[in-house]
Amino acid sequence: MAWRSILVVVSVVFAVCVAVEEEEPVLTLDHTNFTDVVSNHNFIVVEFYAPWCGHCQKLAPEYEKAASVLSSHDPPIVLAKIDASDEANRGLATQYQLKGFPTIKIFRDGGKNIQEYNGPREADGIVTYIKKQSGPASPEIKSKEDAANVIDEKKIIVVGIFQELSGEKFENYTTLAEKLRADYDFAHTLDAKLLPRGEPVDKPTLRLLKPFDEFFVDFEDFEVEAMEKLIAESSIPIVTYFDKDPENSIYVSKFFNGIGAKAMLFVNFSTELDTFQSKYKDVAVLYKENGLKGLSFLLGDVEAGEGAFNYFGLKSEQAPLIIIMENDGQKYLKAHVEPDALASWLKDYKDGKLKPYVKSQPIPEVNDEPVKVVVRDTLEKMVLNSGKNVLLEFYAPWCGHCKALAPILDEVAVSFENDPNVMIAKLDATANDIRTNEFDVKGFPTLYFKSASGKLSQYNGERTKEAIIEFIQQNRDDKTAQSEADSTTSESVKTDSAKDEL
Repeated sequence: MAWRSILVVVSVVFAVCVAVEEEEPVLTLDHTNFTDVVSNHNFIVVEFYAPWCGHCQKLAPEYEKAASVLSSHDPPIVLAKIDASDEANRGLATQYQLKGFPTIKIFRDGGKNIQEYNGPREADGIVTYIKKQSGPASPEIKSKEDAANVIDEKKIIVVGIFQELSGEKFENYTTLAEKLRADYDFAHTLDAKLLPRGEPVDKPTLRLLKPFDEFFVDFEDFEVEAMEKLIAESSIPIVTYFDKDPENSIYVSKFFNGIGAKAMLFVNFSTELDTFQSKYKDVAVLYKENGLKGLSFLLGDVEAGEGAFNYFGLKSEQAPLIIIMENDGQKYLKAHVEPDALASWLKDYKDGKLKPYVKSQPIPEVNDEPVKVVVRDTLEKMVLNSGKNVLLEFYAPWCGHCKALAPILDEVAVSFENDPNVMIAKLDATANDIRTNEFDVKGFPTLYFKSASGKLSQYNGERTKEAIIEFIQQNRDDKTAQSEADSTTSESVKTDSAKDEL
């Protein structure tokens, strides 16, 4: 009886374990099985995450729900995940050029084709997006019913209109649809009358349907690069609205990810929207008509734009305010702007009359810790023109890797505390503007070393006390010693010259 009881218990435990395993909808990968698993799937979705990342933690239950639903798809669609912050998996993080967490990628054809996941972060949205991505890049519209099922009046869709589904133009179109399928919805048809907007056409036409501005745009240039450029330019509203409406989120994302300078006006939508929006749109239209196509316009609600205010180091009390950010990070700002002043301020920007705005934390009154605090306003004095050998860390307060590195840098700083020619420093890159012409900061932490003579190099070695100290010793130089050496050389030249004269 006792053995039977034990057998029953073991059976129950085994059944529970099997049930738990079966309930794991997301496949867990690591460096030992990643390549094999991906190569054995024609279509697989992989999330690169870090356990300490708040965004990853928020995504996890939604990703699992989606994985559970998609596992029942015909054929089943696999969602996987890999801890890209694990030291053993960092090679994969480097290989796939991760810039943050979470990053989701779609692998097709055994990993031969890879695209970024640009869809929603909630379960239903993930399922809808992934199902669409697993199907054809451009479905054919053969009837009004097809058009109703494929075309969402609230979204952008690119439709290829053809007289026959063959030839160079059709092939270029399918190439484009496959290339941009992560960013846009595509469809094609032989009958333009099935589409909700636009006139019938008698030659191949690319028609972009959109829920704003002129509502549709037709193109006839079927070169892939030309189509890509025209779609990118036409898919951003003349003025992008940044508020809490989820329908606007995709356009806000395109705005911030787009190329060119960006003009952003933040006002209180509940009390100031009517006063500002018509004048702001008039200015935007005027500038686009006069050739300033490189400048995009956004009108944001102060409440929804809290993250933007934090990024720029601004306060909501400064609204209504307008800020322009250029590709190189240069910014221009006017707080408490009046509606009638928008046109003249933008004209001053166009004419190069505005002084750039630079974000910097206050200079610390006390700076006596081993690792010195640098802010944007002290960067030149403490680092670039200091005449010292400086190891500078660009960090983010929320970054787990930065937190792990902090005590190591403290130890390095203590080891050099009696050396006046060496300084270890740190700069909060989320609260201070970075000089992008000198520092290329794409992730955290990023370490740069500036020698006493001014040579600047990025440190990409091991994050250990010993490795960092060795790097500093190998790359440091003493400006004073160099000056003395130059002086000695100069005196030697003078002496030799005098001998020649004699």
